[in-house]
Amino acid sequence: MPRTRAARRIGVSPCPGKTSVRKMGRARLSRVKTEFLRCFLAASYDRHFSHMSSLEKEMAFRTEMGMYYSYFKTIIEAPSFMDGLYMIMNDRLTEYPLVINTLKRFNLYPEVVLASWYGAYTSTIDFFGIPTKMCWTINRGEDLDPVESCEGLGDPAYFYVTFVFLLNGAMMSLFFIYGTYLSGSRLGGTVTVLCFFFNHGESTRVMWTPPLRESFSYPFLVLQMLLLTYILRTRNPSKNTMMALGISNIFFMLPWQFAQFVLLTQVASLFASYILGYLSPAKMQSVLVTHMISLAVCFLLMFGNSMLLTSFYASSLVSIWVSWTEAPVLTNVMQCLAWVVSTVILKFMLSVIFGASDDAHISSLIKSKFTSYKDFDTMMYTCAAEFDFIETETLIRYIKTMLLPVNVLIVGFIAGRTIQDMIGFLRNEKTEKSEDDEMEHLQLVAFAVLAVLIMRLKLFLTPHMCIMSCLICSRQLFGWVGEKFKLQLTVVGILSIMAVQGVANLQSQWDIIGEFSNFPQEELLEWIKDNTRPNAVFAGAMPTMASVKLSTGRAIVNHPHYEDAGLRERTKMVYAMYSRKPAEVVKQNLIKLQVDYFILEDSWCTRRSKPGCSMPEIWDVEDAQNAGKVPLCTVMWRDSRPHFSTIFHNNIYKTMSRVRQW
Repeated sequence: MPRTRAARRIGVSPCPGKTSVRKMGRARLSRVKTEFLRCFLAASYDRHFSHMSSLEKEMAFRTEMGMYYSYFKTIIEAPSFMDGLYMIMNDRLTEYPLVINTLKRFNLYPEVVLASWYGAYTSTIDFFGIPTKMCWTINRGEDLDPVESCEGLGDPAYFYVTFVFLLNGAMMSLFFIYGTYLSGSRLGGTVTVLCFFFNHGESTRVMWTPPLRESFSYPFLVLQMLLLTYILRTRNPSKNTMMALGISNIFFMLPWQFAQFVLLTQVASLFASYILGYLSPAKMQSVLVTHMISLAVCFLLMFGNSMLLTSFYASSLVSIWVSWTEAPVLTNVMQCLAWVVSTVILKFMLSVIFGASDDAHISSLIKSKFTSYKDFDTMMYTCAAEFDFIETETLIRYIKTMLLPVNVLIVGFIAGRTIQDMIGFLRNEKTEKSEDDEMEHLQLVAFAVLAVLIMRLKLFLTPHMCIMSCLICSRQLFGWVGEKFKLQLTVVGILSIMAVQGVANLQSQWDIIGEFSNFPQEELLEWIKDNTRPNAVFAGAMPTMASVKLSTGRAIVNHPHYEDAGLRERTKMVYAMYSRKPAEVVKQNLIKLQVDYFILEDSWCTRRSKPGCSMPEIWDVEDAQNAGKVPLCTVMWRDSRPHFSTIFHNNIYKTMSRVRQW
């Protein structure tokens, strides 16, 4: 829509030009001066998210974020919601020329729900003629063209991120309720929330990456754990409570492919609690059935996603059920061993039956942590800092905010009590315990193991440590400190010590006021929209491909969702451009994928996160016969002839096509 029409529709005029001022009367001149002031103020906030063009906002959604947001954009721009839903369920743009059901592959139910809400919201508001957004012209300077920027729920990007932040804001209420219930004190809820904010940079990424799956999924894990804690502490939980647990399971699993691994650790913690006598057989059975039903519902809603049925989570549920119901004569220790062995065997049997290898890279990733094993896919993960072992700096930050010392103290007390119970267990004195925190304790241990192995997973560990911190207010654990007032005074003292570093952490978070500017990519995307056919097919670095699909609507052959086995093979063929292979070999790979244009980025050829982690060095692991040669990307950056022709070039990106039309 032309800028003047858009501005007039929402009640805001475009910024006037200088020539228009001379032709106006005084009354109107006054209004124009006001508009100039507004435009000047807008220009002074150049590049902040609230003053970015639609294209700049889309570029800010990098890598996976851009890919997920593209499906939201597809639905809201379709003639109708059902048309948009059909388009993403029969998508040919994401892995050209394949037609894929993205609802099955990419956990896109959050985008579907938000797109339906956006359509209903804009239709309702437009019916009543109420403005939904405010737009103005932004003078970007630096010889860049002015852009129109809008804010308000009528702007798709604003609508999208607003609901992400609302959901995560509601999560903080759940943290308070959880901490209060677990500790039996409102002070415990306060401790949980304060610990979360004191360690905010280690607890969440939502402020930097709103569209990622964890932003939609994790709040429902908090709800699920709260409900599970209530069920474990209630002698006879109602059917409605079990149903609520199942629904929260579904809402946690549907948005995020990684949820199954978290629930695996939870099932393991529950089974260990059952073995130790903290959980009755009837209650264990009820929780197990709830997990099974919720998994089956997710399997159906995701159109038979085989990764769910072939997961360790699904296998563990079946293994527990079989080892429990079919072999009641087994001792508890034998049951535990049977569960572990049968889970592994069943998982690999199901993978063979369904022909699923999507999560095969996870086994290789874990193997590489403890051995010298390396392959291309493994190094694509391990060379990224977030998939390395947890940083020492992270542990130091935990210590400075007292989060780690407090948790060590709490876990020490619970572990001591558990050892006493195990001694009783060995003496055949096993009885069911109630009102216990053993499951949370085991879950914390599981999250700690995951975080140590893969630094990115500290986003599970840190919030759970914050939840466990509330137990310093538990009279069951720390009643020996003294009467209630004395314990509260002790807790306030601990909070005061936490606040010293915690407030400094908060201040450093508030001081981060960045500006967005990526003109080279903007130039690339505008060139693609203006100079290539709508059915053109692109290949290149995964993050850039997400932006190309989102902002230009062009087909791509690879993307950042690296968890799929087929996509890993496609990406490997594309990334051969960053190997030392001959140009003819790479060209043939691209021809097989029916690629029209390759976007080359020199930074992907030269950058190195750590020794041995540049793209050519990663390729050397599997392409030893070409080791020592000049990387093809370096050759292509200097001169793409004779195999390719450069048709666009700036200081970051080079777009190449084959000399003969493809």
